[in-house]
Amino acid sequence: MKASNTQVQMRKGILEFCILHIISRGEVYASDLLGELKEAELLVKEGTLYPLLNRLKNASLVAYKWVESESGPPRKYYSITADGLDFLGQLDQTWDSLTKSTQTIISKK
Repeated sequence: MKASNTQVQMRKGILEFCILHIISRGEVYASDLLGELKEAELLVKEGTLYPLLNRLKNASLVAYKWVESESGPPRKYYSITADGLDFLGQLDQTWDSLTKSTQTIISKK
């Protein structure tokens, strides 16, 4: 068994959580979202991000609007919805619980 397989699954599991947190801070363009995820070393490809954003939109957790660009085609900016904020609050509680439980286990020698 390779650790890399488990590491990939762990990253995928928290990706939606991190994306919602980024969007909750204000409207964000997808390339800025990718940049922040890469900066945090959550390496994500566009082929992963856009389907996830679409699922979040279809679940009414995020919305988007088109904004005209002076230097090219219009840009799609994402924002979190009220349902998205509620959902994120639930994820925050789960994250707090999981990190506490995990820390309890891994701190024992």
